[in-house]
Amino acid sequence: MSQPTVLPKSAMPVQGHATGIALVLGSAIVWSFGGTLARFLEIDDSWIIVFWRSIFAAAFLLGFMLVRDGAANMTRLFRDMGWPGVAVGCCFATASTSFVLALAYTTVANILLVQAGVPLIAALMSWILFREGVSQLTWLAIAAVIAGMLVMVSDSITGAVSPVGDALALLIALAFACATVITRRYADVRMTPAACLGTLIAATIAATQASGFSVTPSELGILIAFGALNFGLGLALFVTGARLLPSALAALLGTVETVLAPLWVAVIHDEIPRTNTIIGGSIVLFALFAYLAVELWRQRRLRTEAGANSGRA
Repeated sequence: MSQPTVLPKSAMPVQGHATGIALVLGSAIVWSFGGTLARFLEIDDSWIIVFWRSIFAAAFLLGFMLVRDGAANMTRLFRDMGWPGVAVGCCFATASTSFVLALAYTTVANILLVQAGVPLIAALMSWILFREGVSQLTWLAIAAVIAGMLVMVSDSITGAVSPVGDALALLIALAFACATVITRRYADVRMTPAACLGTLIAATIAATQASGFSVTPSELGILIAFGALNFGLGLALFVTGARLLPSALAALLGTVETVLAPLWVAVIHDEIPRTNTIIGGSIVLFALFAYLAVELWRQRRLRTEAGANSGRA
């Protein structure tokens, strides 16, 4: 089995930056419909939802790789992903499973608040472990996002501390940050098989905890969309795009999911968000759009300078 090559800091071409931004933003938008889809389900046992969602996500990812790579290449990708792929798969399985467990101990608001720290955790991990630089602009954007999240959930934070719930919420953030950092660091390793492995691990864990597996035909249709389109497509977009971006930026773009999720629930289920949710979400979106505008302008300038230098060579 070939060994994965660690990505040098300068190895990623500038033109891949915009593609990475588009893909990670796409994953956040796709994932943001998760709460809306979950509202249509009337299944009491959350483990049943986790099981079927993970199974359909795995089926989508396998089909995606078969179409894109062919059976022989798909097998090779699973074989060559090595320990980085296994680690990313375990991270995704940990995050998705911990979310279900955390809901039994704490509020969604508390979980979202901890998850707002993912960009900060990813930035610190990348800097400490791999000395990946983080610009002052990125730090400012991370701070603005955390502030916006605080405003968003300020009305619904209970103030009660659940050590188990808060520990699980922190585990979700750590797992997702780790997956982001590893995907970026081993950018030459295709992580779609790793994402598929994560869904299979989550399905296996859920199968040992679920009270049963029977669902109605209408629930099955929703679970297919919930698993294949929401979970599977989101994973495929994220792992493809995150390898093209600095870890802090990829995690920062992922916070769009938390901002958009209440919007879709309000539009489709007529659950109007609180004023603070709207204000906080606006702060987060403004910070992200301002950051992206400056970042894309900087990348365009770098391309122009690179073209001018090559013309003089």
